[in-house]
Amino acid sequence: MLRRFLPLALIILAACSAPSKEEETISARKIITAGGTITEVVDALGYSDDIIATDITSTFPASMQDLPSIGYRNQIKAEGILALGPDLVLIEEGYLSPDVVTQLKAAQVNIQVFTKPTSVAGTKKLVTELATYFEEEEKGKEVNAAIDADIAALNSYLEEEASKPKAIFVMARGPETVFIAGDKTFAAEMFELAAIEGTATGFDEFAPMTPESLVAMNPEYLVFFDSGIQSLGGKDGLVAIQGIDQTTAFKENHIVALDGQYLSGFGPRVGKAALDLAKAVRQ
Repeated sequence: MLRRFLPLALIILAACSAPSKEEETISARKIITAGGTITEVVDALGYSDDIIATDITSTFPASMQDLPSIGYRNQIKAEGILALGPDLVLIEEGYLSPDVVTQLKAAQVNIQVFTKPTSVAGTKKLVTELATYFEEEEKGKEVNAAIDADIAALNSYLEEEASKPKAIFVMARGPETVFIAGDKTFAAEMFELAAIEGTATGFDEFAPMTPESLVAMNPEYLVFFDSGIQSLGGKDGLVAIQGIDQTTAFKENHIVALDGQYLSGFGPRVGKAALDLAKAVRQ
């Protein structure tokens, strides 16, 4: 009699001890992220070890650069993602092409789409949304509290600084591809946070730089991505940009270069990035 009921007992015991499908999904995911800001938030929430691949913009934490790369925006193919066998793909809205999204959904891949932030409020919103998805609401509150503390430190620094330097952000991809950031860009938002007067106004997004416009703007500081400076051959290569030698920024060697994701990502480090920028233009 005991032998007859033993298999049933083992089945019940196994069912009680085995994690549910939902528990497995939450505790042991294989995640692919597409967008550096999402990657940073996932890391801040404590789930970076679950990321098996990511995109080129995901440079923080540094360990992400050791993972397989799915590429960048329109270079990303559904086949490359599917070959990695993810349980979950987290993407910035508009980052993947509609065709790729359609193919992934047809393959029944779990895709979650989030809006890339362009402000501190947007950053905190993204943190809250991802924390809710991962059922890590308390951790999300901690991350947002740290952001608030960084912004408070920024404002405390600025209260002691009466100056408001004039600057422009330059997007460079080689000497022949140089643009200036306008009003509705990450640069304008970061300049406002760092109490910098942007002299590139009257146009939205990015506009090609001309010698005439550069001289007319005459910024006290020129702000670049590190990669932009590198594309010009370093600071010595700036002379290739026509008109730059006539600006106050160039004459006084007021050239600022910061990591691209750090400066423009509006991730959990946004307050720190704004403080570093504020200090860089006041040295």
